[in-house]
Amino acid sequence: MNAPDLHKQAIVLAAGGTGGHVYPALALADVLRSRNWPIAFVTDERGTAFGQPTPGTEIHHIKAASLGGGACSKLKGLTQLGVGLLQARALLKRLRPAAAVGFGGYPSVPTMCAATQIGTPTIIHEQNAVLGRANRLLAPRVGTIATSFEQVSGIQPQAVGKVMLTGNPVREAISQIGEMPYPPLTANDPIRLLIFGGSQGARVLSEVVPNALTSLSQKERSRLQVTQQCRPEDLERVKAAYDAADISASLATFFDDMPERLSTAHLVIARAGASTITELMAAGRPAILIPYPHAADDHQTANASSIAAAGASWCIPEPQFTVAYLIDELRRFLKQPDVLTEAARNTKSLRRADASEWLADAVEATIELSKQGEAA
Repeated sequence: MNAPDLHKQAIVLAAGGTGGHVYPALALADVLRSRNWPIAFVTDERGTAFGQPTPGTEIHHIKAASLGGGACSKLKGLTQLGVGLLQARALLKRLRPAAAVGFGGYPSVPTMCAATQIGTPTIIHEQNAVLGRANRLLAPRVGTIATSFEQVSGIQPQAVGKVMLTGNPVREAISQIGEMPYPPLTANDPIRLLIFGGSQGARVLSEVVPNALTSLSQKERSRLQVTQQCRPEDLERVKAAYDAADISASLATFFDDMPERLSTAHLVIARAGASTITELMAAGRPAILIPYPHAADDHQTANASSIAAAGASWCIPEPQFTVAYLIDELRRFLKQPDVLTEAARNTKSLRRADASEWLADAVEATIELSKQGEAA
C-alpha cells in the first residue's frame, strides 16, 4: 500500500458502536490510504473492538452515548455527547482535515457536528435501507449523503439532492468471495450451513436451529455441515444437541476466519444487519434472514426485504421463524438444491464490488466541490 502523502490534509472517519458502522469505515480507509490520503479514525471506546484500521492510521477516542432510556440515561447521554463535541472540535481544529466522513451511530455525532460547525467538508454514509437516527440528525447539515440501497426511507425531500448511491463498502476478503463460483451442490452433496446472529449473537437462532436440525431424519442430518456462532450461555447446550444427533458442527462464540467460512457456505441463517446484508451480496450467498424485531425503525426488515424481493434470500419475521418452518425449508433445499443455486445467482447480481471505490470517489468529489466554493 502506498505511503500517505504528508502534504495532504487527513480525512477523518467517524464510526463506532457496532461492526455495522465500523466495517465500512475500515474498508474506506484502505482505499483512501491507497490513494495516498492520511487517515484519522475517530471512534468511541468500543470502536476498535471490531478491527484495527490500516497501520499508520491515527486513532482518536472521544466520548459518545445514545439518548435512549429514561430521563437519567438521556441526561447522561447528552452530557457525554456534549463532552464529545468539545473533544471533537479541539481535534478537528488541530487536524484541519480535508473532510470528515460519518458512518452513523451516536459515536459519529460529536465529530460530524463539530465538522459542520467549523466548516469542514462533510459526508455521511448510511448502511441501511432506513436512514438511522444519528444520520437523520446530521443529514440537513452535511454536504453529501452516501447510501447503500437505491431506496432509503427517512431522507427529507430537501436533502434528496445530496444523495449519492455508492453501495456499502466491505472487507477485501469478503469481496474476493464474490469472484469465485458458488460451491457445487447436487442432490447428494452435503449442504454447508453458516449460522450467526451478529456481534452479540441471537437467542432465537440458538433455540430454533438446533431443534430443527435434530428433528430431521438421520439421512437428512448426515448431509448437513454446520458452522454456528452461539452466545456463551448457549454454546454447551447447542453442542450437546448436535453431538447427540451426530450432526457435523463447528461452534464458537466468535469466528475470526468468517470470510473463509462464508466462502464455503451454501446457505446462511442470520439477522439482517447492514453489514450482513452487504457481505451476503458481495459474496453471492443466499440466506434465511430473521430481522431483529426491536431494531430502530425496524431497519433490519427493510434491509432483508430489499434483497428478498430480488429472489436473493428469504425474509422471515421472528415469530414465524419456527422449528416447523425451518424443517420444511431445509427439506426443500435438500431435495431441490437448485433453489439455493438460483438464489445465490440472484444475490450475486446485487453486489457492488466497487462500493469502497465509489465512496472514496464521493469523498474526493466533496472535497473538490468545497475547494471550488472557496475559490469562487
